[in-house]
Amino acid sequence: MRPPAVAGSFYPDDPRELRSTIERLLAAVPAASDESRAYIVPHAGYRWSGPTAAHAYRRLEGRTAERVVLVGPAHRVALRGAAVPTDSEWSTPMGTVTLDTQGAGELVAAGLAVADDAPHAPEHSLEVQLPFLQFLGFSRVLPVCVGVAPVDAVAALLAAVAGPGSIVLCSTDLSHYLTQEQARAADSRTVAAIERLEPGGVGDRDACGRYALRGLLAWARDRESAVRVLHRATSGDEGGPRDRVVGYLAASLD
Repeated sequence: MRPPAVAGSFYPDDPRELRSTIERLLAAVPAASDESRAYIVPHAGYRWSGPTAAHAYRRLEGRTAERVVLVGPAHRVALRGAAVPTDSEWSTPMGTVTLDTQGAGELVAAGLAVADDAPHAPEHSLEVQLPFLQFLGFSRVLPVCVGVAPVDAVAALLAAVAGPGSIVLCSTDLSHYLTQEQARAADSRTVAAIERLEPGGVGDRDACGRYALRGLLAWARDRESAVRVLHRATSGDEGGPRDRVVGYLAASLD
């Protein structure tokens, strides 16, 4: 079992405080029905990106799925291609989540991913999504770290796992450490590319989860999906310094 790596820093490590935090974040967003197959969610500390992430998670309230597929970057371990864990469970302060080991094995057998726990062990981009999912009643996930990878390879991976019964969450933040004004301009360009389902419009400095995001856009383009921007913000909007901000996006893809 993988223990939590960022509890107490990115989100509260006390179960009651964590549950209360998520409850408060979701309550601040109007309820909305949604049957989208995929979502883009941010992954900074809840203090900063939680209000944006809540706009996606509010739309998952009341929904069920056989599994939630999490794709996001490996920030701390160099990775080429995609990696799935060998663990059968991950834990958070709210309890354990069952991993889809069969789905992970199928990706490895198909040559779409490797089995490697190293990129996952310290990674926050997928872990911070788990308490939201646990709060909403989702208990089975397939985590995939995506490193340097061709767009078509990531799109093929998503096509293999995003069938009926699955919800895909692509975890990424947008621009990093620009001024508030610069970030708004840069993120506007990135969001426009996302709305056009244009993988090539996401530059190397536009999103930390760019490889997963580009693959998501290619997969969605093949399905002729429509993108709906649910919320945009920066850490500056949430009270942080406005001379070095990080951009956040919540969006749905039908």
